Amino acid sequence: MPLVAHLRELRNRLAKGMLAIAIVAIAAAFYSEPLMKFLSDPVPRCHTGLGEATGGSCAVVAYTDLLSPFTTTVKVSLMAGVILSSPVWLYQLWAFVAPGLHKHEKRYTYAFVSAAVPLFLGGATLAYIVLPVSMRVLLGITPDGSSNILPMDKILDFSVRMVLVFGAAFELPLLLVMLNFTGLVTGKRMAGWWRIVVMGVFVFGAVATPTTDPVGMLALSVPIIILYFLAVAVSMLNDRRRKRKDPDAELDDDEASDLDLVPESVGEIERVSASRALPAQSDGGRSSHRVNGYDDVT
Repeated sequence: MPLVAHLRELRNRLAKGMLAIAIVAIAAAFYSEPLMKFLSDPVPRCHTGLGEATGGSCAVVAYTDLLSPFTTTVKVSLMAGVILSSPVWLYQLWAFVAPGLHKHEKRYTYAFVSAAVPLFLGGATLAYIVLPVSMRVLLGITPDGSSNILPMDKILDFSVRMVLVFGAAFELPLLLVMLNFTGLVTGKRMAGWWRIVVMGVFVFGAVATPTTDPVGMLALSVPIIILYFLAVAVSMLNDRRRKRKDPDAELDDDEASDLDLVPESVGEIERVSASRALPAQSDGGRSSHRVNGYDDVT
């Protein structure tokens, strides 16, 4: 296809994906109140309102300006539209990319997508489980005699960030496995990185999570480290399988393979040499030596 045709197809695919997101977002607007309740449930709420100073035991969820209810509803509806319509727009992206892939590349893509979805859902579920604990830890810092008033849009931003960070972080081990299957890194080399990876994961857990408490950091870091070692094990098994099929698969471009130093009999060498030898040259006469019906020149 020419470049203009590719661009036209990309435009059509993106338009279908955006249309699916818009339709689902409009439908989700009618259920925005249950969605907002679901996302704000991890907050320990005060049932006495603002009339009593409760310290850090609970918080009052409120809208802080006139446009806040509208903007929060739009934000939740769009988020639901993107998530719930993901099968449609992901299929459109796949339909645009798939014709350029080989058969084995498509097979690997199916396998990685099948693993990526449960990993992301597992990270998102863990984030929702950790959210109440993290909020209680953060609210517990509030001194006695004070009350916590949390804007609804801030709570939603906080919850969505936690879910996205946990879900995306759970994809990191899968990325390492992809690099191993493409031959860019070996399982042995990945295993040698374990000290750096463990330290980096804890630093990432401390920086990436919206909460600054150790609960969120440990809840994110420990599962990623476990998944990292599982990725190393899978990569080592893949390297062993690749080495059985091709002993020279793990060699660098400038690294020589092992020589076969097993001696052969003289008769075997003479037979191979004779089979590879060129036919005899012509003696100048009309009767030249022929091999398989062809003369020397042919």
